[in-house]
Amino acid sequence: MALFTVGRDRHRRSAAGRFSSFLLNVAISFLFLGILISPASSETYHYETKEIEVPVDHFNFALNASFKLRYLINDSYVDKQADKIPVFFYTGNEGDIETFAQNTGFMWELAQKYRACVVFAEHRYYGKSLPFSNATFNLTQNYGYLSVEQALEDFAWLIASMQEKNNKYGPVIAFGGSYGGMLSAWLRMKYPHLVYGALAASAPVRQFDGLTACDIFAKITTSIFATSFNNRSCADNIRKSWELFKQLASSDDGKKKLNTVFKFCDPIKSEGDLNKFFDYLEDVYGNLAMANYPYANDFLSPLPPYPVRQFCSYLQSPVTGDKLLDGMQQAINVYFNFTGSAKCLDYRSAYDPTSIGGDAWDIQTCNQMVMPMCSTPETMFRPKEWNFKEYSDKCMEKYHIKPKLNDITVRYGGRNVREITNIIFSNGLLDPWSGGGVLQTDNPYVHIIIIPEGAHHLDLRAKHPKDPNSVLQARDRESNIIGKWINDYRW
Repeated sequence: MALFTVGRDRHRRSAAGRFSSFLLNVAISFLFLGILISPASSETYHYETKEIEVPVDHFNFALNASFKLRYLINDSYVDKQADKIPVFFYTGNEGDIETFAQNTGFMWELAQKYRACVVFAEHRYYGKSLPFSNATFNLTQNYGYLSVEQALEDFAWLIASMQEKNNKYGPVIAFGGSYGGMLSAWLRMKYPHLVYGALAASAPVRQFDGLTACDIFAKITTSIFATSFNNRSCADNIRKSWELFKQLASSDDGKKKLNTVFKFCDPIKSEGDLNKFFDYLEDVYGNLAMANYPYANDFLSPLPPYPVRQFCSYLQSPVTGDKLLDGMQQAINVYFNFTGSAKCLDYRSAYDPTSIGGDAWDIQTCNQMVMPMCSTPETMFRPKEWNFKEYSDKCMEKYHIKPKLNDITVRYGGRNVREITNIIFSNGLLDPWSGGGVLQTDNPYVHIIIIPEGAHHLDLRAKHPKDPNSVLQARDRESNIIGKWINDYRW
């Protein structure tokens, strides 16, 4: 079995999932963008910004429209005398590519070690790579060219163009985290003649219908909160808080108390307001688990080291009533106001889907990136069923797009990885998305690395003095595998 577990497995795997289908697109967008938090080190990485002309539609020979895809390149580490030059290629995901370049320190560190050319390719419809310029999101007909297949073809064109201009370029190793990790794995699978290997960090390639239970994210998140102080009090208190908040919101005096304790920017006046606050809380819990790093970081708001532990420090013992209310307020304060600079809690605008990833990711989750999410009563979340019809109806209402539930699994599989080679799947056990990752295989050419102390693709970030041993061991293992791929590569 090609399984490598780093460190001590002290976090029991349960399962997990997601909550409200109404906020599903928003939640996934932010959860995938865990890599956009501030760099672990103060180092700034340098690159040249370039563009390549690519077709708007790679698969239509009658349409000649094209646009400029942005990419970043640094060849300062390259040994110009070498017979072959490794290319480390980051498969850009749902955001501006420059942010990924500044927050993927491990890739830069390996590039120096292996004298590689570094390339960060922007995903179409994100950053400055807009096929229809300022009108990209104005018309439904423009949405049809936003797909995994088109993005992968963009990357393939860029790689082929580079190799045509410099025949020393090769082997190409793809890197990516989360959705970017999915892309790096799929790029290796679909274009093995162009991409020799891939590091797919925290890539939930099995978070699709029929492959993974829809409640896996919620269960793993619950487990993370439940084990933060070696008891279940924190998760149990969160579970009890939903009913407490409902009771308070059912009366004028209760609403006044709720608004006073939490200092909402917009007071809760209706059931709709309360539901928005609940959606906010569920996203906060997922994001805290995602960014549960051993050092302080910024993820929409400043967070302390191991923020889940800090959050749960206010909920260590079973409480009810006013004590539960006060404990929840102090705990939530860790997320939205850890520095003390926020004057009020803005539960309405804190999760605007256009702030990161824009409409593009929302559209992708309404075409082919449909990942069923739900939560069950044993989790700390509100029980929510997965309802594809409701999900599809909302996509039709918002974008006039009908989601294809099984599009990704038909194109890329996911149930087994027996027929693929040269891919590293790394997953941290502190990452709720690990439930949809590849966690075991009997394929010796696929490498599974489990990181007990790792949150969302922590292994891709720059080295930090507070990195746990299991993260350091994972990076060493990944470096050795990539080094072997480079040595084994033949023209």
